[in-house]
Amino acid sequence: MIHELRIYRCVSGRLPNLLKRFETITLGLWARHGIRQAGFWTVAIGESNQDLYYLLEWESLAEREQKWNAFASDPEWLAKRAETEKDGPIVASLSNMILTPTAFSAVK
Repeated sequence: MIHELRIYRCVSGRLPNLLKRFETITLGLWARHGIRQAGFWTVAIGESNQDLYYLLEWESLAEREQKWNAFASDPEWLAKRAETEKDGPIVASLSNMILTPTAFSAVK
């Protein structure tokens, strides 16, 4: 099992819009594409309270490539993302990392 850590840095004041989009749109589309999330976090204490962190679970990089590409090109996702950004962008920047567990990690 590998995990992908994604960090979304929102345009100031737009984090609530991103959270709503995940809750009401994105998670349903991910379910349809077989994308599994391991958790979502916002920042209570840290550099920015306008960031969203989340983990995705993948069996392999091949699974990630196939499922993520299918989601990213889904016409319903593209239309709904555009609709949620009609008042301007929500995400200022994003980063992602593919993580592999150490031999002593509690999460495998």
